[in-house]
Amino acid sequence: MPHTVDVQWMGNMQFNALINGHTIIMDGPPKVGGEDNGPIPKPFILTALAGCTGMDIAAILRKSKNEIDGLEITVTGELSAKSPIEYVAIHVIYNFKGEEENCDAAINAVTDSQEKYCGVSSMLKKAMPVTWEINYNGIQKFSNKN
Repeated sequence: MPHTVDVQWMGNMQFNALINGHTIIMDGPPKVGGEDNGPIPKPFILTALAGCTGMDIAAILRKSKNEIDGLEITVTGELSAKSPIEYVAIHVIYNFKGEEENCDAAINAVTDSQEKYCGVSSMLKKAMPVTWEINYNGIQKFSNKN
């Protein structure tokens, strides 16, 4: 079944998106005629990637019964210099906290997400490089960035 998003113009630069019964507000800053009632649309691509891979990792770790104490995902999109302004590369940083004995499971979960399961990452990799690194308890354990 396809995904459908309904978007309604609310005036000025604001658009409200209805996604599965949830309203997401998008708006521009005042300098472009908006009222800054929500984020601009482009970063939602980065948000979708973080959410997709994060949910994969949570499911993989839960299934394997490997617990972590925390996970923060930072996604950075490098923007083109000329119009249309678009992402030309994306980098994901996974910051895990937990018992050292679960580090390998966390690394394997990220690898499985990035290489097998995350549909958002798969789509984006067709358009640009998507690199990632894994930090566990503040120590870098893996990076595929050149």
